[in-house]
Amino acid sequence: MQDSFDVTTIIFLALAVFVIWRLRSVLGQKTGAERSPFKPVDRSRTEPQGRSEGDNVVRLPGADRVQSAPAPAAAARDWRGIAEPGSEVARGLEAVVQAEPAFDPRAFLEGAKSAYEAIMIAFAKGDRKTLRALLSKEVGEAFERAISERERNRQTLETTFVSIDKAEIVAVEVRNRVAQVTVRFLSNLITATRNAEGKVVDGSAEAVVEVPDVWTFARTLGSRDPNWQLVATEAGA
Repeated sequence: MQDSFDVTTIIFLALAVFVIWRLRSVLGQKTGAERSPFKPVDRSRTEPQGRSEGDNVVRLPGADRVQSAPAPAAAARDWRGIAEPGSEVARGLEAVVQAEPAFDPRAFLEGAKSAYEAIMIAFAKGDRKTLRALLSKEVGEAFERAISERERNRQTLETTFVSIDKAEIVAVEVRNRVAQVTVRFLSNLITATRNAEGKVVDGSAEAVVEVPDVWTFARTLGSRDPNWQLVATEAGA
């Protein structure tokens, strides 16, 4: 940064003041917890579906390589901030790391947040290509039905992310080498559905709403594909 103010600095300061004012005006209309724009999708299958190379994929880290070395001793791992020692979540994470020592739950959560935002935005835009890369077959079909119904009704969905306030792993299961990691999200969104005339028929174009979601991601441990897919959604509490 330069020590003295110039025209560019003044312009950026003016823009910053405007952005802060705009955020304060919007955030002041926060209405509390609201329902998720997604209908629940049960985990009817556990096997993630394959994808062709070149798909637009948001990678959830943790399986970029398969290692043959044994996992480190459980006592050496520190799940603080992720899971309570001795909890079901901690035991589930141990099972994942036993199969793939490269798995990092903290990096996984960062990837999960990126995937959550990408899926929400793709769903609002009706971006089927992005959704196919991130969703299991069953979840993809459910999202497709919702998008098609919206299009038949000549409606559009607007979704703006304000923040993801929380993302925590609430369950981990490994069965037949398929890992399922369930994450509870708490996000602040501005979401509105408009009809063909542009009138808001659901939600609000200005109010920030707090939306809880519980999503389950799955991946076959040991596979060459490092990516996870969304296999289930449910409304959070």
